[in-house]
Amino acid sequence: MADNFFAAVGKILIAQILVVVLVATVLMLLFGWQWAGSSLLGGVAAFVPNVYFAWRIGRSTGQQPKKIIQSYYKGESGKLILTAALFALILQVPNLQAASLFVGYFAALSVFWFALLMR
Repeated sequence: MADNFFAAVGKILIAQILVVVLVATVLMLLFGWQWAGSSLLGGVAAFVPNVYFAWRIGRSTGQQPKKIIQSYYKGESGKLILTAALFALILQVPNLQAASLFVGYFAALSVFWFALLMR
């Protein structure tokens, strides 16, 4: 069970990285490095909390249901706090392109939606 979990989560996280890099590359070609960098930062704001969440949930595999649920809630709240903290830091970057930042962020999040559709 744990191997299946980590295989599926690993694929999603790798897909997130690939999508974020692809979006950043397209934005770099169209609008320049500033847009690409902002997009990458948006991807980081989505990717890092997802890694944390996956780690929290992964630690609970094989545990009793109560522990799994507690892990889920701790992981989700940690993910939200980490996302807010990352955005607070990222928004301090000078010459940040907000539109590009959110394109990168939503591109990374969209990987989950497409993964659900492909199941």
